[in-house]
Amino acid sequence: MEEENSNLFLRVYERLHDYYGEQGWWPGETPLEVMVGAVLTQNTNWGNVEKAIGNLKDRGCLSFEALRELDQDLLAEYIRPSGYYNVKAKRLKNLLQMIEDEYEGELAFFFEDSLESSRENLLRVKGVGPETADSILLYAAQKPVFVIDTYTHRVFSRHQLVEEDTDYFSLQQEFMDSLPSDVKLFNEFHALIVSVAKEFCKKKKPRCSDCPLQRVEEK
Repeated sequence: MEEENSNLFLRVYERLHDYYGEQGWWPGETPLEVMVGAVLTQNTNWGNVEKAIGNLKDRGCLSFEALRELDQDLLAEYIRPSGYYNVKAKRLKNLLQMIEDEYEGELAFFFEDSLESSRENLLRVKGVGPETADSILLYAAQKPVFVIDTYTHRVFSRHQLVEEDTDYFSLQQEFMDSLPSDVKLFNEFHALIVSVAKEFCKKKKPRCSDCPLQRVEEK
């Protein structure tokens, strides 16, 4: 059964890659920018995140030291375009404090830590859930962990590749068991899933007849 699932998951990847080509996620000039973006993108679109990150760049605040020293209220004002800015400013401060406490304020030490340990530390940060933590680990720390989001669940459950009630960790394990442990593959696959979900597998009025994944679940 595991081998069968593996073939299906790889078939989905190949179909999407043939259709869309290379995606090259995640947008961000530095690992820290990716980490900040992972927090700011919660409950908003990437365009708003770019505006908020642009504000931080314009004010010379997009470094670990600058963000740590920046007053939380001022940080909230700079990231206002991302929405829920007071909440997100606190979450960013919580994340930075964890790096300070666990890794002596050195991002390099965080990136060098094991996947298990760094993930455990991230999930202890108030306001950082599994999707945000895994986005940081995959896209900033370059660790092989598959990011699950609502798009992933929607696409794979609609094609009956997973059960409708599959939870985050169970669905993630399906991917981890079915695919080679490869950062670039996980990066590309997740981006491709987002693309097909936005264009075809929409929450309302999905375009099933035009979808590149038609009948992919058939043996």
